[in-house]
Amino acid sequence: MKTKILHPTDKNVGSRVRSRRMALGMSQTDLGDALGVTFQQIQKYEKGTNRIGAGRLHRLAEVLKVDPAFFFEGEMVQTAHTSSSPDYLTDSPDYLTEFLATSEGIALMNAFRSVPTAKLRRNVIALVQALADRDD
Repeated sequence: MKTKILHPTDKNVGSRVRSRRMALGMSQTDLGDALGVTFQQIQKYEKGTNRIGAGRLHRLAEVLKVDPAFFFEGEMVQTAHTSSSPDYLTDSPDYLTEFLATSEGIALMNAFRSVPTAKLRRNVIALVQALADRDD
């Protein structure tokens, strides 16, 4: 039996769907119900196993309250660097996108965004760096 090769764009779009769904606190079943598909289909979309058609992608954007372009933002990381592309888009490491698609990444991002001042945010960063450098 042939192994299906996943296209990087399908994986990226699926990862963006997953991260947004999780950021909203929505289950795969809830999203599937809103789209009229099963949670298993949502799993396949999120893994990039099944491609998402244009109409379904538009509906996903409505349900997840984002612009359809949101699903392709990570694709800029994989494209060739052009003078019109900001460095922060072309130099973003893949592990960052992968981390932000996890429940830990989303929780950390949401908590960090709630820190009220820049000084406190810098202190949080210093704390995390100190913890990461520990040799326990």
